Amino acid sequence: MKTIPIVVDCDPGIDDTIALLTAFVSPELDILGITPVCGNQPLARTVRNTLQVCELGRRADIPVFAGCFRPILREPIHGQFHGKSGLGNTSLSDPVKTAEPLSAVEFLVATLSRAAERNERVTICCLGPMTNLAVALRMKPQIAEGVERIVMMGGAYREPGNRTMTAEFNVLADPHAAHIVFSSEIPIVALPLDATHQVILKPEHVAQFASVSGRISEALTELMAFWDRNDVRRYGSRGGPLHDPLVIAYLLAPHLFETQRARIFVEHESELCMGQTVADWYGKSGLEPNADIVTKVDADGVIALLLDRLSRYADRERA
Repeated sequence: MKTIPIVVDCDPGIDDTIALLTAFVSPELDILGITPVCGNQPLARTVRNTLQVCELGRRADIPVFAGCFRPILREPIHGQFHGKSGLGNTSLSDPVKTAEPLSAVEFLVATLSRAAERNERVTICCLGPMTNLAVALRMKPQIAEGVERIVMMGGAYREPGNRTMTAEFNVLADPHAAHIVFSSEIPIVALPLDATHQVILKPEHVAQFASVSGRISEALTELMAFWDRNDVRRYGSRGGPLHDPLVIAYLLAPHLFETQRARIFVEHESELCMGQTVADWYGKSGLEPNADIVTKVDADGVIALLLDRLSRYADRERA
């Protein structure tokens, strides 16, 4: 099987954790490293959470590189729906695994430079603010040649923002980084709120995941139950949107997603609309599209895919 070499840039985070646990049991993905960043929680906590999740998934073999401790220019903001630790009420064991001495930015520069020299390409999965990648691109723009594409969760277009009236959290947390990345001309697949709000993790789904996920079922159930927003007015049902896992689902099953090409701009000057993502759907800017924006998702297909992958924890237990 030909695998996809990836780097997972994240800020765990409940939905990041579900994404990581899914990636860990997907042999199609060759995870070169995980690069936690300041986002849903401060950096020290996102690094710790990443190490804990690696051990929960029994993937201590994957190196973890601590990233940027703050946004490029603005003061940090943190997530509102992940609890005090970033993992809801879930209590995981203290990690034995430690982060690598190399920083996330150094790792990205070295890994992508090496890929470019070998005429290889790495896919970057951005599940949080894009500070690490933006700083790496600023340090050495040539690393873009080592990137196959960026598959990122972030932004909002026809859907309102989830942190302000106009902005989605990941972009708002470091709008200058997002501007740098969207200006890089690297191919991008963007999974905005318009897509992620189509896949709601409902209470009945949580029960299904609990029944199939074997040794991780207790932790997974606690994480998923905490994620229930109980906001029927916004989401149409109980539950919470599966933001970050859709990045991994897209890599594994792109046929479950429909996209539209557009030029994406990021507002990084106006306080009123800070972090807003604007899509030029009809070529009004005169600039070429720089992203494929996911506009439609087969929600049932994604839930079935995640159930299949997370059930592999039970299969491994039986083996």
